Amino acid sequence: MAVSAPVHAPRNPGPSWGYWFLRTADRVLPEFAFRPLRAIGTLLALLGMSAQRRHSREYLAVVLGRRPRLCEVFRHFFAFEEALMTKLRVINGRPHRTVYAPGADDFRAWLERGGPALLGTFHVGVSDLQGCQIGDFDHLDVHVVRQRVGNSYDTDQLAKRCGGRLHFLWVNDPGELLFALKDAASTPGAIALQCDRVEFAARTEAFEFLGARRLFPFTIYHLALIFDRPVLFSVGVPQGPSWLLCTLRRGLIRSLARRARRRWPGPGCIQAFLRQVEALLRDDPYLWFNFMALNPIAEGDGAAFGAGGGSEALPLRGGGARKIGNKALPLRADGRPAGARP
Repeated sequence: MAVSAPVHAPRNPGPSWGYWFLRTADRVLPEFAFRPLRAIGTLLALLGMSAQRRHSREYLAVVLGRRPRLCEVFRHFFAFEEALMTKLRVINGRPHRTVYAPGADDFRAWLERGGPALLGTFHVGVSDLQGCQIGDFDHLDVHVVRQRVGNSYDTDQLAKRCGGRLHFLWVNDPGELLFALKDAASTPGAIALQCDRVEFAARTEAFEFLGARRLFPFTIYHLALIFDRPVLFSVGVPQGPSWLLCTLRRGLIRSLARRARRRWPGPGCIQAFLRQVEALLRDDPYLWFNFMALNPIAEGDGAAFGAGGGSEALPLRGGGARKIGNKALPLRADGRPAGARP
């Protein structure tokens, strides 16, 4: 599938030859020699990207509860580089394996049968590998909402990998996006979008996240109500030292085609998922790959959680325990790890 960049597409940070160098060095150098070179490149990026360095430091101060050391900021940058390297390896044909977290039955069922759905994810860990995973299922047809940048080798390769089954809807042109979404919703395919950055969001709502009530896009639930589609949240986190493993951590899937007498549970669903994401970040702070200002804190102490009133989270299906990193944390009925602060 050919993809073309909008006329005024921005660029990802870094040199224009960066992707080429990483792919070439990965082919010709053994890992014991290539990994130190990646660390040196990451250090140069850390020194040269003052805005991203500042945002990383501010985020780490929030999640760690103290001023981060420079080595911790470097570790954050290096974790992002390693996730990028993993993605480049997989989209260029390296084998990969998905390990599903407990409770991921709904996501696996959707992969097997396909059909209309809204897929929400965050810039966390190796979540981008879900595009490669979807490409392994020939019956899946997915429309991806994302920003088009001028140097997105990964996007181009993913499109080639999936053939005509992956379609991109560019947020760079908001005037056309609504019509593109309407056309996509008329097909039996799924629509995938990132749900953590507010820069292109037409509607935001306040949710508890990292110690404050922060604004997040609420677009996915408006689309669910408009187009009568179920919503499925997931993120991918690396497991162990090998780049071969990707864990999909399931949020909640709920049909939002509700009858008038039933209250819409949208805000509670996304709050429950955000609590799972926060638990991941508390365990491994370096999985958050938004090198921009952290989601803004909502103004006023009485900001509502969302349309419809209720702020309580829906219980997670299955209950039990969720594996977070190397630890299994029991979950309360509201989806929060036991012992979490109220």
